[in-house]
Amino acid sequence: MKKSLKKTLAISASLALLLAACGKNEENEASGSGVKLSVVTTFYPMYEFSRQVAGDLANVALLIPAGSEPHDWEPSAQDMAKVKEADVFVYNGIVEGWVDAALTSASNDKRVVVRASEGLTTLEGTAEEEEEEAGEEAHDHAHEHAEDPHVWLDPGLAQREVAAIEAAFEKADPANKDTYKKNADTYIAQLKALDEDYRAGLKDVRTKSFVTQHAAFGYLAQAYGLQQVPIAGLSPEQEPSPGKMAEIVQFAKAHQVKTIFFETLVDPQVAKTVADEIGAKTDVLNPLEGLTDEEKKDGLDYIGIMKKNLEALVKALNA
Repeated sequence: MKKSLKKTLAISASLALLLAACGKNEENEASGSGVKLSVVTTFYPMYEFSRQVAGDLANVALLIPAGSEPHDWEPSAQDMAKVKEADVFVYNGIVEGWVDAALTSASNDKRVVVRASEGLTTLEGTAEEEEEEAGEEAHDHAHEHAEDPHVWLDPGLAQREVAAIEAAFEKADPANKDTYKKNADTYIAQLKALDEDYRAGLKDVRTKSFVTQHAAFGYLAQAYGLQQVPIAGLSPEQEPSPGKMAEIVQFAKAHQVKTIFFETLVDPQVAKTVADEIGAKTDVLNPLEGLTDEEKKDGLDYIGIMKKNLEALVKALNA
């Protein structure tokens, strides 16, 4: 990952080419033209939560495209123009290391910014492991990811993120606050139902431990009394050491683990190696960091994929 200073300089240079184009949007805002709220979101969960709250009152844009892994993504000049012009900018926090520099460079006094994870109690990541295994470059990366960003994978915490987004919309567009509140309440009710499904489905499983290739499911595990055993740390690109691999194999054998989980946007080879070693199967546990084209084609969304995750967990933990 590039150093933050280099990111800031690159972002500033890109922005300098776009300032003139951005003035048009400010003129439209000043004229009170009545156009829809312009909402820019970073990656898929923020997009979906914002879309649900907005209904047809806003144009909601997604910066990080389908099939892209958000941990190391950086904005282009075109992306920076969108950030500059947004009425509302929605990000999760922690995972988007480029945001602070982008917001400083693409300044806009009228823009409402919401860090959806603000105020949530975060889990510690695996910075020490990342630093040990990959040297100085990972040292910088480890410090950026010392907190686990994956709060959206706990349906209870997802409800609080939706509420934070709703508050931002109401601030940016108070005339439509009742509609935003109604939309948010409707979606939060769906998330509450999802939470209840998880509690019921995972209550009496045979084992509480599951092995994942990427340490993305700590909040989900905490919410439902499970134990996530990750092969690698918070960075999907992290390669586990031979010692870590041996430790995971030993754990899986001792706890009769029958399934090793991998995710959609990352090479599953590490998970397959562990599975082959212990005679287990592999399956997908989706961290919802971005939809694939196939998932979009199938009409899947946050709740649909979370239900698929629940099915996969129940099957694995009862095997």
